[in-house]
Amino acid sequence: MVLGGAFAFQRKLVFLPSGAAGGPPAGAHEVVLTTGDGLRLTAWHFPVADARAAVLVAPGNAGNRSLRAPLARALSARGLSVLLLEYRGFGGNPGSPSEEGLALDVRAARDFLVRSTDAPLVYFGESLGSAVVAELAVEHPPAGVVLRSPFTDLAAVGRRHYPFLPVRWLLLDEFRTVDHVARTAAPVTVVLGDADSVVPPEQSRAVADAAGGRAVVVPGADHNDRVLLDGPEVVGAVLRFTS
Repeated sequence: MVLGGAFAFQRKLVFLPSGAAGGPPAGAHEVVLTTGDGLRLTAWHFPVADARAAVLVAPGNAGNRSLRAPLARALSARGLSVLLLEYRGFGGNPGSPSEEGLALDVRAARDFLVRSTDAPLVYFGESLGSAVVAELAVEHPPAGVVLRSPFTDLAAVGRRHYPFLPVRWLLLDEFRTVDHVARTAAPVTVVLGDADSVVPPEQSRAVADAAGGRAVVVPGADHNDRVLLDGPEVVGAVLRFTS
């Protein structure tokens, strides 16, 4: 009974969307992304004239794009265009999230940026979004990839929070970040907090090691602390790929 319930409702435990994000903030406008399976997803685009780079932001598993607006403002203030992706089922968008679906969503976001700018692309993934952009980077390597608080794979972080369940055998979605980064040709930087209570810091370090990349540690930072949203270490990691 317990295992059956965990299997049936697992995506409600993994994906925690909020409702509509409201209108776009100053400096942004709402755009529509059309996915390979025909969904029309709203997202926020922060365009900058003669941008040094365009940043594709793939969020984590909760909330909506309004929570990522401070990051977009910080990056656009430094001359970077930003697209805040909103997954299917999040922020008022149609559809239901899954690993396969998010892969289509992030490709629609990349297609939009490729059509709208000649600037080099940087991928930014937050937590679960790190797996999403890492998988994209295997097929379409950007100028750089920044992964904030990535886990090695969903089963590994799931075991941390549900040690009484055979998580790896139950999961429909794998999100194997560590495998994807090992296969991409793009340079990777991992930013992590050493007090992260959601994704164990050792998992984020393992992702950096698998990528042959750089790890930036923010002392005392937990998973949802503001410093890991738009703090200097996060913004600096993105800027490093734009000089």
